[in-house]
Amino acid sequence: MPNETYVSEGVLVHNCYKANNPNGENLSYENFRKIFDKLPKTITQIAFGADSKCITNPDIWDMMIYARDKGVIPNITVAEISDDVADKLASVCGAVAVSMYSNKNICFDGVKKLTDRGMSQVNIHAMISQETFQNTLEGLEAIATDPRLSKLNAIVFLSLKTKGRGEGFHPLTQEQFNQLIQVCKDKKIRYGFDSCSSLKYFQSLTEEEYKKYAEYVQPCESTLESSYINVEGEFYPCSFTEGTEGWETGISVLDCEDFEKDIWNHPRVQEFRNKLLATTCNNKFNCRNCPIYRI
Repeated sequence: MPNETYVSEGVLVHNCYKANNPNGENLSYENFRKIFDKLPKTITQIAFGADSKCITNPDIWDMMIYARDKGVIPNITVAEISDDVADKLASVCGAVAVSMYSNKNICFDGVKKLTDRGMSQVNIHAMISQETFQNTLEGLEAIATDPRLSKLNAIVFLSLKTKGRGEGFHPLTQEQFNQLIQVCKDKKIRYGFDSCSSLKYFQSLTEEEYKKYAEYVQPCESTLESSYINVEGEFYPCSFTEGTEGWETGISVLDCEDFEKDIWNHPRVQEFRNKLLATTCNNKFNCRNCPIYRI
């Protein structure tokens, strides 16, 4: 059963390359409550998807408070936030990620607003690809010296999935990936990755490093420990599977009577789960890796 769910509550982040919600629909508070109450009690985390300024859906704050009151601490990714939004995020979220694009000052200002309000779990999210590689390197140089980031928790690298605005982009080579890690080590920058990056991370390690760090790495856990629910209340293995072969439509959580039976053990979910588990035989690390995209 899942312990983490990603819920898309409204218009996706401006410039978010996934771009799977072009119409800008919003999830209502009423439907969020219906979805939440159908989820298993093992849920420990909900990651909300929002617009870059976190202002499009006025129900977002009530959703977060409802989740928190039920013992599930929300987190969210934003990009360009006002002081008022920073106040609200700091009051209700356990963690906030700020996306870094070409205008890095917007990102860095957002980080400072949140850490100034006492948040300790503030990360920068950087999508890594050959096309964004140089911008990411420049961002690392700034992180090492910019006083606005003195209380930053970490930079988190998100590997490219060629969907939406990511079509036409190219994954990092292993050498480029290794270079990012080395820069972080040299400059003593705390860093992390999404689970999609696990195999590349394993391949970057020496034998001794692998023995030391492997147990802390969580490869792709979609349909094993996490899932995605869109604004229509439809379940998908992860946000990047929406619209892909076999997942042209999701499975309605709003209409289900028993989440475990109707959703978690649905034949389509089991098929994806088995396909994911089978990927461990494709590499020497027995590491699960994406069955949809070339990472």
